[in-house]
Amino acid sequence: MPTFAYTARSRSGEKVTGDLEAKDRRTALADIERQGLIPVSVKEGSAAAAGKAKAKGGKRFQLARPDRMTMREVLIFTTELSDLLASGMTLGNALNTLASRRSGKGSDTIIGSLRNEIVRGTSLSDALALHPKIFTNLYVNMIRAGEASGALHEVLMRLVEHYERLQDLKEKVVMALVYPMIVVIMGVATLIFAMVSIVPKFQALFDGMGQALPLPTRILIGSSEFMTNYGLVVLGVVAVVAVVANRWVATKRGRIWWHGMLLRMPLIKGIVASGIYANFARTLGTLLGNGVAVLQALKIVGQTVGNAVIARELDNARDRVTDGTSISGPLAAGKVFPEMMTDMLSIGEQTGDMVSALTHIARRYENELDRNVKIFTAALEPLLIVFVAFGVGFVAIAILMAVFEITSGMGV
Repeated sequence: MPTFAYTARSRSGEKVTGDLEAKDRRTALADIERQGLIPVSVKEGSAAAAGKAKAKGGKRFQLARPDRMTMREVLIFTTELSDLLASGMTLGNALNTLASRRSGKGSDTIIGSLRNEIVRGTSLSDALALHPKIFTNLYVNMIRAGEASGALHEVLMRLVEHYERLQDLKEKVVMALVYPMIVVIMGVATLIFAMVSIVPKFQALFDGMGQALPLPTRILIGSSEFMTNYGLVVLGVVAVVAVVANRWVATKRGRIWWHGMLLRMPLIKGIVASGIYANFARTLGTLLGNGVAVLQALKIVGQTVGNAVIARELDNARDRVTDGTSISGPLAAGKVFPEMMTDMLSIGEQTGDMVSALTHIARRYENELDRNVKIFTAALEPLLIVFVAFGVGFVAIAILMAVFEITSGMGV
């Protein structure tokens, strides 16, 4: 009968290692669980042999992955955990199953840490709260509500649906900007190449002719000389300004100014505002639907809404909420949210179905986001084409005017 080396955790969280004989790995896992332990790893062979092999192999260089999880990894983890719980597996065994997989990513350490906390008797919500950079307040509070209601796997699936909707909103905005950014980058790169490489060759030719050049050609040559001589200096200044501006925007005052500008910029404001309102409605509706108190829900939404101006208004609304249930009036008083949204919230409060009202609001602004993205794309594409055509056309016309001037002077 083969021997298996195992590592497990006791109910108090202590690490336990040893060997046992079993006909296969599944039987070994069952024997470990009968001892009141939670298996962490079970491998065929004795622990002593494994230690010798490790010592013989020596240390191998490995690139350390940071202990973090991307949004996609969090979604996968949440889906798999919900499926395991729905199948009847206990929370500790479900986390142990997920932690036993070795993907080589930072999520391995985090899931293992969650499992160890659960083994020690910590609740899942408290264990998740130990990783605030990965699991948001929204995530933690919904898990806490699921633990209180006894429907943890259902709450996990709602979290998956919620974050997938938010991911879709972000992807729509990003996809709307991909094509314009490609056009701008290629157009600017073409202009820089022409100014640095092509124009100087024509300049040498024109200087050899010794004739007066048209004004557009002189402007083009002067710009080319400036870019060739001081291009790196200009690039450095732009980089410094960008760094300083980025740090200023990271401050509270700068963030409020910048986010306010986004809500006022032509073409941009429709996309930004629609995305924020849809995010607000989805998040608030999800929290209220899972039993989170109104004031606590508004606080969480303010932390996850992604806009400092809207977050500040939500904080002000929380101060204006007196009965703990009515929020449409305090939100309307700030004159930041659209009247349509606050009116729909008011109807939801009157009918006693805020979750349905917020769902309708989210759908309305998601549809509006789609329309704004289409308008933005339709308006921006011709503007960028005109911009690129003007730059390239100016270079071509300036050179051709000089050629025609020289040839006419030579009587050709």
